Amino acid sequence: MFYYISLFLAVFALSTSAIFVKLADAPPAITAFYRLFFAMLVLLPFLVAQKGLRQELVNLSKKQWGLGILSGLFLSCHYVLWFESLNYTSVASSTVIVTLQPLFSLIGSYFLFKERFSKGAIVGCLVAIIGCFIIGWQDFQISGQALYGDILAFIAAGIITAYFFIGQSVRKDLSLITYSIIGYGSSSIFLAIYALFMQEPFFDYPASTWWSLLGLAVIATIFGQTVFNWLLKWLSTTVISMSILGETIGTCILAYFILDEMISVQQGIGIFVILLGLALFLLQQRKSA
Repeated sequence: MFYYISLFLAVFALSTSAIFVKLADAPPAITAFYRLFFAMLVLLPFLVAQKGLRQELVNLSKKQWGLGILSGLFLSCHYVLWFESLNYTSVASSTVIVTLQPLFSLIGSYFLFKERFSKGAIVGCLVAIIGCFIIGWQDFQISGQALYGDILAFIAAGIITAYFFIGQSVRKDLSLITYSIIGYGSSSIFLAIYALFMQEPFFDYPASTWWSLLGLAVIATIFGQTVFNWLLKWLSTTVISMSILGETIGTCILAYFILDEMISVQQGIGIFVILLGLALFLLQQRKSA
């Protein structure tokens, strides 16, 4: 039960992502860079202070280094694509599409980890996804610009699922702090190179943007993304991906209070359907376990 409570809190923390991105007046590459760079700086003192973690870092195998850096590459690509999509389509549409991770994780878990799911769990997954579409349907647009943003968000969903699969494999033998610092650090390097290539400025942003970037790092990444990395040692990628569907609910609620976006009847119905699907899926998984 403790792990599921932690999962719920992490999902709510992650729900702040789209809000902070909208509030930050910075290019997608810069926003993603500072999100992960600041998160790495927050975790770095824990690595330096603990001898066991320092020794673990020194003793990493080439395979562990390779997988850790690969996870950083996937994470950087995910954030650039998702943040970029928010410039072309609505928050609701982008969030709904990027949370379609369970579709990728169900297929990947079946072939990579031979994970099997009951019919009830699969039905719960589909019900929750339908709830996401109910929320975002009124915001989906037919224009080419919005469609481009939706496609970027869809690709981002597939990439973040690959990131979680790597984490599920690596976290069996690697501590949370070490894995997160390697992933966030390598991702920051990739994003810095990309930002330099795009000639994006790293400084000269208003104070409100810096606060939003710090919020992305501490709330959305440390208390959201990093908690997911921690839970990968006990919960599967599919369970975590399914729970991330709840991010749509959190984003709608936060958008109501922070961005003054009203919650319509349609969105209310969608929230209820998502909760119903998540409850069915998680109960079926616990029963199977």
